[in-house]
Amino acid sequence: MESMSFALARFSGLASKTSVSPDFDHSSRRTFLPPNRVGLKISSSSAADSEPDLSVTVNGLKMPNPFVIGSGPPGTNYTVMKRAFDEGWGGVIAKTVSLDASKVINVTPRYARLKTKTGSNGSAKTDVIGWQNIELISDRPLETMLKEFKQLKEEYPDRILIASIMEEYSKTGWEELIDRVEQTGVDALEINFSCPHGMPERRMGAAVGQDCALLEEVCGWINAKATVPVWAKMTPNITDITEPARVSLKSGCEGIAAINTIMSVMGIDLKTLHPEPCVEGYSTPGGYSYKAVRPIALAKVMNIAQMIKSEFGEKDCSLSGIGGVETGYDAAEFILLGSNTVQVCTGVMVHGYGHVKTLCAELQDFMRQHNFSTIEEFRGHSLQYFTTHTDLVRRQKEAIEQRKAERKGLKSDKDWTGDGFVKETESMVSN
Repeated sequence: MESMSFALARFSGLASKTSVSPDFDHSSRRTFLPPNRVGLKISSSSAADSEPDLSVTVNGLKMPNPFVIGSGPPGTNYTVMKRAFDEGWGGVIAKTVSLDASKVINVTPRYARLKTKTGSNGSAKTDVIGWQNIELISDRPLETMLKEFKQLKEEYPDRILIASIMEEYSKTGWEELIDRVEQTGVDALEINFSCPHGMPERRMGAAVGQDCALLEEVCGWINAKATVPVWAKMTPNITDITEPARVSLKSGCEGIAAINTIMSVMGIDLKTLHPEPCVEGYSTPGGYSYKAVRPIALAKVMNIAQMIKSEFGEKDCSLSGIGGVETGYDAAEFILLGSNTVQVCTGVMVHGYGHVKTLCAELQDFMRQHNFSTIEEFRGHSLQYFTTHTDLVRRQKEAIEQRKAERKGLKSDKDWTGDGFVKETESMVSN
């Protein structure tokens, strides 16, 4: 357990290394292992009369919109991350890095797509609805990635750059990685506790996120060292996703990102009888993403948001929704379920970096339809409409009884009113 003075020192480091909004409450910065925290409130600037305001402030980090490049190929080097900033993405999460990139060896092909049999509106061109990858974390030398992080922050000091990191089960390894990454000036860290394939024997990725005892220990190492906000990225390949999310938050993480890809086998080629993606006749299960996973992602995000609300109240933690976001309307669903930001990865690979303009326009269109001026006005609004099946039965029974009572009309002569006389008469007519 770290001392209070250490925790305050970490807070001081965070304030100096991040783009902190003027209204950020510094007193909310955690001590190590806080008993309660979560449910980050986004503070949004005043909206213009004509256009809904998409800007958000998350963990003290101000973004022009809630759309964040998810960790993966769209954030793999300086060139593509610069392109993301130039196109207007709210933030960028770089592809996951570790200390020793020499152990990371990718294969080709490493992607496979799930397509519809026919295209939309009966067109001959099929639609891609699912995407599988067996790609590992960054295979570029750490020093190269660090130089590019630093260059990006020098050129875009007001834009949010988040480093995704993953390391073997080693306290000193995690500490070294965090120290080196933070020296580049990145604004936050996303911890990859969720990659479903590759290097589980090294106790990396989902091997940590699926073991709450191991997760608690590693989160302790990370949060004792980090001086910038920490988001823990969750795996959906677990019975109850709220368990690792709860452990991460209690262990000091500022936020949760969910979900990473779903373990899958894309399919078997019925001509060759080999699985896809096929590498020299063989394959391995990989991570499934894109549109087909969105309903699953929404359910996981809803579960986490409800846990945050009930167990951590209005403490300062964030939730970044991930999974099958292709439109601004998809993003609105994640925000309605409590997400502060929305990450897009496969969608960028399909539509390109300029797609953020469409996402923003569609999200603003949704907001105009409902007269929302800011993101915060509707964040988490739909959580109130989820309940148990038992409660659904009760509610429907009561509604049916109410409708029957209304059809029966007046029960007594004393119930007649002057204003509703005609309707009251009609309520007692049988044909």
